[in-house]
Amino acid sequence: MKEFSFEKLDVWKDAKDFVVKIYQLTEVYPNDEKFGLISQIRTASLSVTNNISEGTSRWSSKEKIRFIEIAFSSLMEVLNCLIISKELNLIDEKIFLELRLDIGKISNKLNSLASYFKKLNT
Repeated sequence: MKEFSFEKLDVWKDAKDFVVKIYQLTEVYPNDEKFGLISQIRTASLSVTNNISEGTSRWSSKEKIRFIEIAFSSLMEVLNCLIISKELNLIDEKIFLELRLDIGKISNKLNSLASYFKKLNT
């Protein structure tokens, strides 16, 4: 089976694993958050992987960079939802800090990927 270019990227693999963690985490959120935090944080985390895969399939470096920027923004949206979740006592400090480390790692890799595409553009 053919492996597409985005599937080879460490940042996509890390972001995919992160999505799974977010889905597992939000399974225990209260039902009254189904259309609130659960939906928002799941959609935002999935958006990170979606934008990496879509962006790296674009032809121009400018387009690739734009999608990586959107992926980064979605990642920050996830962080915001996690901060709110912690404030509402939906997650404990330990889980929050572990996920925040994941976010730091993914954000660094997104920045590196964007820098790589910028160098190709010059």
